[in-house]
Amino acid sequence: MKNIFSIVILFCTISNFAQETFTRKDSLRGGLRPERTSFDVLRYDLNLKIDINKKFISGFNDITFKVVKNTKIIQLDLFANMKIDSVVLDSKKQSYKREFNSFFVNLNNELQKHATKKIRIYYSGNPTIAKNAPWDGGFVFSKSASSKPWIAVACQGDGASLWFPCKDSQSDEPDFGATVNVEIPEGLTAVSNGRLIENKPTSNGFVLWKWEVKNPINSYNITLNIGDYVHFGENYKGLDLNYYVIKENLEKAKIQFQQVKSMMDCFQEKFGEYPFKSDSYKLVETPYLGMEHQSAVAYGNKYLNGYAGTDLSGTGVGMLFDFIIIHESGHEWFGNSITSQDVADMWIHEGFTCYSESVFVECEFGKEKAQTYIKGLRQNIQNDKPIIGQYGVSNEGSSDMYYKAALMLNSIRNLVNDDVLWWETIRRFSEKFRHQIINTEMVLEYFEKSLNRTIKPIFDQYLRHKNLPELISKKEKNCVYFKWKSNVQNFSMPIDVKFKNKEYRILVSDAWQKSNIDVENLSEIEVLNTMLFQ
Repeated sequence: MKNIFSIVILFCTISNFAQETFTRKDSLRGGLRPERTSFDVLRYDLNLKIDINKKFISGFNDITFKVVKNTKIIQLDLFANMKIDSVVLDSKKQSYKREFNSFFVNLNNELQKHATKKIRIYYSGNPTIAKNAPWDGGFVFSKSASSKPWIAVACQGDGASLWFPCKDSQSDEPDFGATVNVEIPEGLTAVSNGRLIENKPTSNGFVLWKWEVKNPINSYNITLNIGDYVHFGENYKGLDLNYYVIKENLEKAKIQFQQVKSMMDCFQEKFGEYPFKSDSYKLVETPYLGMEHQSAVAYGNKYLNGYAGTDLSGTGVGMLFDFIIIHESGHEWFGNSITSQDVADMWIHEGFTCYSESVFVECEFGKEKAQTYIKGLRQNIQNDKPIIGQYGVSNEGSSDMYYKAALMLNSIRNLVNDDVLWWETIRRFSEKFRHQIINTEMVLEYFEKSLNRTIKPIFDQYLRHKNLPELISKKEKNCVYFKWKSNVQNFSMPIDVKFKNKEYRILVSDAWQKSNIDVENLSEIEVLNTMLFQ
């Protein structure tokens, strides 16, 4: 299902990119060569044993896949610090060659198109330890306040292959989900994606925990959490809500997590049904701030509203809700259900999810507060480089993929000036591309068709160029003229101005546009905002 085969230009020149040098290692991680596109992953079945004291993992991953094109070689990925013990297909060991954090399996026999196969990779090692999760990928080995072991993993950016062998590309998700079977010392609880199938004692004081997610899942969303957890939850309007929190935080969690229900009401109204209902919704307390792990959302916001107790918008509105609950859960629709094929298009994950914060505010506190909040996020825009990165080399663009992309969406809403159409468009977008992998061109095509207007110049300016368009004005005789100075042709966006206590909306393009305002001095006109800032 979620496997897109396309020709990817590994080194492309895009206007305004700073000069960057990419290597073979980058293209191995980000590229789609025949050794990757010749097969489509159907399922992962991960089986591990965790030695907490040694920070050591061992086990195997069964990768079930369908052959898309006859092939003698396939590429898989596992960080170089992890040892591959053996690779087995059809009960026979296969040879392989390692290259950086990837390995190429030289198959004993050519695989034929349409065949379904299962390859098992036995492996072991000390996985990467995160220095500053979740911004830096890896395992976190810590202790809770009661001095019990507390372990978690976050690997977005670095990739799931830092802890298990997989096809580490957003272009391919296992159609039929995954299982995570993990043995840990008794007295602790292991929590992963989807639903708990069983837990049973094994030997030498270990317990096996089996979790299964039935929906397609991005590899970086597969997660593992181990701790002194206690579980509570409820069925809310037909959706199972589950919470796993460190035991001493149970009462705080019962209060703070009430926000989930109003969030679900809002997001299911605006974006459609929760995309992973069969796997349930979970919040799992973690020793790091948070991450959008599908059906096992990582929560580490210390039961505070805002972002770790602060307001990213600087307006006060951000303190009305728990940022991690709302933002990371918003990713269930944008990033987990709808996934970008290449990390260069990660604005699809982060821009829409950042925008979902203001959507929640509007549902709960009204449009005025929502607009106040999203305008306040302007202070975080850097304009340092384009939002879209370079394709095929595992290159994300600017962190402006959050705030600037969210403001772009808000600007398009105000440009359309028809909220009924806007919310229909957003919901249909979420539903049309549910459980699919897409790219920027597909987003643009959909929005232009749904809104029945050309918005490509807006997408190009804000996503592919680092600079904001500059509004220029001049006066000839008593007539006022406006135009945009932009990096793309045919850029057009309205502005709102105030003159003699009357407000005007003027459509401004990249050519001089005469307004209907006659003034003696340009200072008489107050530019209330440009559409980007609405």
